Amino acid sequence: MSASSENQTKKQITGLALGAIGVVFGDIGTSPLYALKEVFREGLPIDTLHILGVLSLIFWSLTLVVTTKYAIFIMRADNKGEGGIIALMTLALSGSKDKPKRMRFIVTIGLLGASLFYGDSIITPAISVLSAVEGLQIIAPSLNEYVLPITIMVLGGLFIIQSKGTGRVGRIFAPVMCFWFALLALLGVINIIHEPNVLMAINPYYAVHLLVELGWEGFLIMGAVVLAITGAEALYADMGHFGLKPIRYAWFSFVFPALLINYFGQGALLLGHPEAIQNPFYLLAPTWALYPLLILSTLATVIASQAVISGAFSVTRQAIQLGYCPRMNILHTSGQEMGQVYIPAVNWLLMVSVFVLVLSFKSSSALASAYGIAVTGTMIIDTILAYIVFQELWHWTKLTSVAFLSTFLVVDILFFSSNSLKIPTGGWLPLVVATVLFLILTTWLWGRKLLSEYMDERRTLFEDLEEKISSKLVKVEGTAIYLTRSLHGVPQVLLHNLEHNHVLHERIMVLTIVTTNEPYVDEEHRVKIRAFGKDHNFYRVKLYYGFKQDADVRRALQLCAEQGIDFDVKTASFFIGSEQLSFRNRSPMPRWRRPLFKFLFQNSSSAIEFFKIPVDRVMELGIRIEL
Repeated sequence: MSASSENQTKKQITGLALGAIGVVFGDIGTSPLYALKEVFREGLPIDTLHILGVLSLIFWSLTLVVTTKYAIFIMRADNKGEGGIIALMTLALSGSKDKPKRMRFIVTIGLLGASLFYGDSIITPAISVLSAVEGLQIIAPSLNEYVLPITIMVLGGLFIIQSKGTGRVGRIFAPVMCFWFALLALLGVINIIHEPNVLMAINPYYAVHLLVELGWEGFLIMGAVVLAITGAEALYADMGHFGLKPIRYAWFSFVFPALLINYFGQGALLLGHPEAIQNPFYLLAPTWALYPLLILSTLATVIASQAVISGAFSVTRQAIQLGYCPRMNILHTSGQEMGQVYIPAVNWLLMVSVFVLVLSFKSSSALASAYGIAVTGTMIIDTILAYIVFQELWHWTKLTSVAFLSTFLVVDILFFSSNSLKIPTGGWLPLVVATVLFLILTTWLWGRKLLSEYMDERRTLFEDLEEKISSKLVKVEGTAIYLTRSLHGVPQVLLHNLEHNHVLHERIMVLTIVTTNEPYVDEEHRVKIRAFGKDHNFYRVKLYYGFKQDADVRRALQLCAEQGIDFDVKTASFFIGSEQLSFRNRSPMPRWRRPLFKFLFQNSSSAIEFFKIPVDRVMELGIRIEL
């Protein structure tokens, strides 16, 4: 039974909920390591009123953004059980098919959101692991100089083991994170007992009073409060692995209470010992427990980082399948789980970027100034796309959908604008990363559009092909399979072969691989065949795959044979166009984008490897394309 099944038993839901605790909540679950400390870092007075005000802001941020917006509303917008910004974008597109301008807008902000996600993917491992290892500064100040080397070693090991797959490591994720959240709650309860008045922070009066009293400074501290909700999107993004009910069950019954209790415990500690602000998380624990807590914290942050890295692989794969990103080499690390993939190029780029971050910023406090802008930007885009889905696809009333948009957009923009003040001190970093990636993705999308238009202009219909076939062509036995991106007409590589080699196979198949806006397409709906020609020796074959599936041409051709096309897959010849790209002076693509698209086009992964085509049966024909 799938994770997204509506008929899950209580036992299955409990098992999946435990798994979700190990994967989904790693990022938000390690925020107590640094969030409260960073709120007070800017010189906020550490007294009862300010502590209660900050705790109230954290409580209501978790309640409004994570619990209400994501867990209750946005998680309902699943695409056949799948979540995440790419799935949300495809849902919004399916509800706006008759509105081209809106579709362009949706694709633009969707790609921007995906780009911001990568900015977050770089910062999360760096700040999480660094904040955990910084516990050495409390336990043994003399070891402070080893914080950076240990952080680099831990992160380096994490990226190196990615190629081995996360299946085995994943088995220990759940028990470790369950123990982590239980410990968060225990440390919080121990300290709350000494200062039970801290629970008054649940009253929103303290949050409002703090913001009114501080004025501009209150606006500034919202940029640090957002650190408590980083990782909120993971609840939605990982729906495909665990399902809606298990994630909600884990959040409401275990993770959410544990986080709140720990934050309130840190507040209780500060009420009695304001000097503990140097690291309120580690100082929650008794001295004898500090070393075990350091080890557990480091392990928890590694798990949180692992989830983000795996998320980057997943988003990249979806973007490739939907045509928003050049093909890359994708390796499957599990024979059972389709979602466990490893993309070497993404892994090593992330590793280098994370190393540069750690060595440049050198502390979690410095990194906190770069954290938040990417997260809040993605949250704004999630709210807008969800509003489009609710209104256009689900047909919510205008009043209800506008109420959703206005309520959560105000909160998101408040967090984003507050974080925008961090841009000069580090917030520029994720924005630069997102901008570069956005330019790459939009250039690729634009270039593919021009390429498609070029092919359509030179398209020959199958009905007209027989008239163009000369009697001088030599007819040979066997099946020729031509791969093409175009959904209609005869591909250029076929015309090229007939013109130069003067050979016509007795059976010709033109094959196009189509990625749908659904995550999965079953084999019953995989193949669509249309026959042409007097003797039905021309076939237009379309293979349909979901955006979370990998195309396997060999397996699909076996399905074609089962559906009545009489040919031997093992002896068929594959023809692929090896396109040589150039640009006209008056090309619609701006001059500065042209070399970028050419580079991406020439360095994208080979279709032969990507689509699992038998290498020894392939012939490549050079085709010159001028855009």
